[in-house]
Amino acid sequence: MPLNVPGILVPFQLFINPRIIVPALSVKDIRQLNFHALKKAGYKGAVFDKDNCLTVPYKDALVPELESSWKECCEVFGEGNVLIVSNSAGSFQDAGGIQAEAINHHLGVPVLFHASMKPSYPCIDTIRTYFGSLRHPIKDRELVIIGDRLFTDIVMANRMNSKGWTEYTRDLMRSVRQVLLSKGSEEKDASHAGSDTKVSAHPRTLAVWTTGVWKREAMVMRFGERKLLEVIQKWTKPREGEVIGDIGLFTRELPSPSQPTQRGLLQQLTARLHLKRS
Repeated sequence: MPLNVPGILVPFQLFINPRIIVPALSVKDIRQLNFHALKKAGYKGAVFDKDNCLTVPYKDALVPELESSWKECCEVFGEGNVLIVSNSAGSFQDAGGIQAEAINHHLGVPVLFHASMKPSYPCIDTIRTYFGSLRHPIKDRELVIIGDRLFTDIVMANRMNSKGWTEYTRDLMRSVRQVLLSKGSEEKDASHAGSDTKVSAHPRTLAVWTTGVWKREAMVMRFGERKLLEVIQKWTKPREGEVIGDIGLFTRELPSPSQPTQRGLLQQLTARLHLKRS
C-alpha cells in the first residue's frame, strides 16, 4: 500500500486540535450499533471503512458474523445511502476499479472512487459530492462514519464537522437579523429555530470507532493510536457541541457466542472416526 501522506500529517493537526481523533462512539463491531435508533434520531446515511470493519483485510466478502447487522443497516438507510470508502478499493491505486467492483458484488453497496486517501479534505469533498447528488441529498450532519482507524476514519468524520465559510456567514447573518428585528419578529424566529432544533437533534456527523479486529494488522500502530486517545481524553475537555446527547441509545449488547450442541459434538466425533477408518 502506498504512503498515506494525509494520515501521516494528522499528528501535526493534533497540536491545534487534539480531539480530532476522539470518536463520538466506540463499539467492538457493527453488531453493537442500533441502526433503527440512528435513523430515528435523524441520521440518513452511513459511510463504512472496509478492512477489519466489514471484511477481513484484503478479502472481499463480508465477515459472516456481521451478516444480520449489515442487512439491517442497508434496509434501514436504503439503497444508495450506504457507501464504502476505502484506501484500497476505489482509490487511485485500484486500477480499473476491479477491487471496487468486487466489493460492490459481495456487499451490495456502492464503493466511492476517490483520487486522494482518507482523511484528506479532497476525499471528504468527494463524499459530500456523492451524497449531495442523491435523489434525496444527505448533509454531513446526517451521516454516520464507521471505521477501525482513528487517524483516518475518525479524523475524517471529525473534519466533516468543521464549519465552512457558508455556515459561518449564515450564523453571522442570523445574529444580525435577531438584533435588528422587532420583538414580535424575534419571537417568530425563535419558534422557527425551535422547530429546526427538533428536526436536527444531531448537530454533528457521528464518528463511530470499531475497536475489534477480524485479523491482526498494524497492531503496533493501533496500540499507539489507542494510547494517544486515552491521553487526549484524560487531559482535554470536549469542545462546544462535540458531545451528542443520548448516544447510548445507538448501541446494544453484542450477541452471545453460540455454544456447540451435543448433536454437533457427536457429529464431529463421528467424522473423526470415519477419517481414521478410511
